[in-house]
Amino acid sequence: MAKMTVQQVAALKAKDKPYKRNVDNGLQLRIATNGVKTWVIQYVVNGKQREYRLSRPYGTNTDDGHLSLLDARNEAAKIRALARDGIDFQIQKEEAKVADTAKRAEADAENLTTQNLFDEWVITTDRKDKGAELRRLFARDVLPKVGTKALKSLAEKDMRGILDAVVNRGSDRMAVMLLSDLKQMFRWAEKRRPWKKLIDDNPIEHLEAKRITSADYDGAERTRTLSADEIKELADKLPDAGLLKRTEICMWIMLSCCCRIGEVIKARWEHIDLDAGIWTIPKENAKNKMAHTIYLSAFALPRFRELKQLSGKSTWCFPREDDEMHVCIKSTTKQIRDRQKPPGGKPMSNRSKKADALILTAGDWVPHDLRRTGATMMQSLGVVPDVIERCLNHVEPNKLRRTYQTYDYATEKQEAWQLLGDRLSLILNPAGNVIVLRKA
Repeated sequence: MAKMTVQQVAALKAKDKPYKRNVDNGLQLRIATNGVKTWVIQYVVNGKQREYRLSRPYGTNTDDGHLSLLDARNEAAKIRALARDGIDFQIQKEEAKVADTAKRAEADAENLTTQNLFDEWVITTDRKDKGAELRRLFARDVLPKVGTKALKSLAEKDMRGILDAVVNRGSDRMAVMLLSDLKQMFRWAEKRRPWKKLIDDNPIEHLEAKRITSADYDGAERTRTLSADEIKELADKLPDAGLLKRTEICMWIMLSCCCRIGEVIKARWEHIDLDAGIWTIPKENAKNKMAHTIYLSAFALPRFRELKQLSGKSTWCFPREDDEMHVCIKSTTKQIRDRQKPPGGKPMSNRSKKADALILTAGDWVPHDLRRTGATMMQSLGVVPDVIERCLNHVEPNKLRRTYQTYDYATEKQEAWQLLGDRLSLILNPAGNVIVLRKA
């Protein structure tokens, strides 16, 4: 074919419709209705016809926005030469782009900071508060100190400095919790790109709670349980403690059902069958996201019936005043805490005047101690540990047992709760109860 000259290319005019003209071997011009002339290169690679449109349109001279006829011919010659060698220019260009992107991403990764890691990790955590407490904790104690520091330069001394500062302000327990969260974050990072390349030496891995806390800190798990005498003492003190009646009922339900306070407060009447004496805790209300069935004992069932009278037509067992939601979970704990002023201490301002109404013989207690007390009482009554664990709705830690031993212990659990209820009834009313002892 005849090759077009510069003058011929310049003379091409716009028409009512776009059209093409062959300029050289494998080189075309597409003339748009607005007169813009776009270069199109045609080539055949491995038997396939291909086209490639150059990014810069025709111009008399080559500049940032245009490509001259001579330079367009050179581009076409290069692309067609590659095609004759079996190389597709467009694929080669895309591969180069991907490689360049990866190279730049790797370079950017070198500068990723602790803040970047936290932002990625916190959205993956499965916590009921959607990570709100984590964000608050890290925003106060971690990110102001190392948030802008590159991960690859983070060292153990940085982490120790953060934890030491928490301990120095008298918050040993908070330091232990923060250490646990930091370990979780870095272990998450060690399994994922690009983070794992930046953590050759985990800066938190070798730090232990006992080495960061104060010498006099007792980090032992809470083991407080109420004795039979204290349970009777609690029953005697509750009527004069100034608690809401539903709060009193909540305490007895926690004790007799061995449940968590959140599971009680979030309960709806649709979860409770008063006729069958069954309380089904849905998985969204359980701490471990596992649905749980509680068989209400002769001690627990009347408490729910009394609660039903108090809640009226509400769908919630513990309705808020506007009936739009359950009451705040923390409100019950606060009511108990406000009535346990330590000896010599001052009552909290704007709180209950009955500041020592619920202090028991062995000292202060928290609602969760009631769950532990109920489980311990079951143990003393001869209930086997496997049944107690299921009454507590604990997850079986052994994966093989969890997978292959799926019996639900429904009958045994029902008997365990009834034994516990009978024991509580005997403690509260020793003269008016006949208890059937469990057979050996």
